[in-house]
Parts: sequence; C-alpha cells; structure tokens
Amino acid sequence: MRLLRPLPPDRSFEQIRNHYLVERSIAKRLKGSSREKRTLIYTTMYQELFSKVPDHPRLTRRKSERLTKIKNKDKFNLVRRFLTGSDVFAEFGPGDSIFAAKVAGKVKYVYGIDITDQRNISDIFPENFELIIYDGYNLNEIESNSIDIIFSDQLIEHLHPEDTKLHFKLVHRLLKTGGKYVFRTPHSLTGPRDISRYFSEKPECLHMKEWTYNEIRKMLLDTNFSTFYFYWRAKGMNLRLPYSYFAVCEKILGLFPKRYIRKAAKRLLNAIYISAVK
Repeated sequence: MRLLRPLPPDRSFEQIRNHYLVERSIAKRLKGSSREKRTLIYTTMYQELFSKVPDHPRLTRRKSERLTKIKNKDKFNLVRRFLTGSDVFAEFGPGDSIFAAKVAGKVKYVYGIDITDQRNISDIFPENFELIIYDGYNLNEIESNSIDIIFSDQLIEHLHPEDTKLHFKLVHRLLKTGGKYVFRTPHSLTGPRDISRYFSEKPECLHMKEWTYNEIRKMLLDTNFSTFYFYWRAKGMNLRLPYSYFAVCEKILGLFPKRYIRKAAKRLLNAIYISAVK
C-alpha cells in the first residue's frame, strides 16, 4: 500500500493503514447490503470501528477538552445566525452530543437524532435535551412540522446513496413551514475526505458519497424545499454567495483530474454549506 499523502503528525503508517482497512471493510458491507440489513449494521458499526481503531481521531478529540471546544465552536459558527430562544432544534448525527447540549442553552428544546448512543457515561445533559435513537429510516418520536432548525455536520456523505433522498424527505417532514435545514458536507472535488485519502483518489470508506453543490441542489428541489442559500466558508467567515458562483467553479474545475485541482477546489469551494428552507 502506497501513501498518497503525508501522514498526520500524531499517527503512524500502521495506525492509518489499520483505520483504512477497518473502515473499508465496514463500508463494503454497507454498500452491498439491503436497506433491512443496513439497519442491523448501523446498530454495531461504530462500536466495531472504535474498538478496532482505538486511535480514531473522534476518540482522541473526546479525550481533549481543548479539541472538543475548537470543534464545537466551529459548528456553532455554522448555526448561531439561525437560532432564537423560542426555537426547537434538532441535530442529526450528534455523536457525543456535547455540541447539542451547548445549543440547548440558546433555544427552547433540542433533539439529538442518531443511530447509536455515543455519549460519555459521565456527561450530564440539560433537561431540554433529548437523544433519540432510530434505525436510520423511521422516526416516529417527533411530530411532523414541529422543528424550527435541523442541523447536521459531516453527515450527508455517510449516508448510503440509496438513502440520501429519504433523509432529506424526513428532514422536510419534521420541519415547520419556514423552518431551515442547515448542513455541511465535504465537497467531492476536494476529496476524498475520509481515511481513504491516504491510499485512494476516491472515497472507499465510510464516506459513501461525496457531493457537489449541483447534486445537492437537485436533491433539495426533488424533496420540495422552497428556497436554498449557499455559503462559502473559511477561517470562520461565512459569506452567502449566489449559486452561479459554485456552479461555475464546479464546471471549470471538473474539467481536470481531481489530483491537479484539489488545492484550488479547497480554496474556491471548500465544504458544501447550505441552509435550505421548507
């Protein structure tokens, strides 16, 4: 196995290789499974991943209060402009739920929605926070048209391509009229952004699909969102730009092999950051 990128400073080749092989194995099972079988894989996949990859960056970050604060500050900068004290807020894929608990101090009520409970046993959560574990498809615990803001960060790319439209339909159903889905996901021209980037030019691990703005825009239209706002974000700055900017960048950069335009794509497009209105 040949490295395509320099190793991170805190991990060895053996650790990166092990992480890659474990994730690729799980991803292969997911990609080849039916919807029914995927629900079973979802219940144990993160337990398997973290047990076999004890140096996983998510676990490392949990052990560091400083890294956790940096990550959650970055996420909060994505949603704070949309929040009011009367909002009902939901986060899909909250992980350890520390960020969702922080948002609970700014809004009326918060739901965390995930396929597994990844919270630390010792953490204490506010009374206006509720974690809901679901099978990745069916979510009957929350009423339709009841949520003001739904948020996800680095989630869409983990969804099986056959399930992505179902996710957006579910979000649309849960939102109130005028409610917003705010989300960030890696841009495909900057990837792969999962662990496979060290050994492959395409996502092979738990990023089932990395998207473009054009593809996401079509998905939002297909799932009946009324309005969408597109953002360019870097170094804490959030600039709302017309869709035409992203469409032109994607068209021009897409003419070249990814390995030649990846750095330019990271500057011009960065990650996909959208707020979609029901």
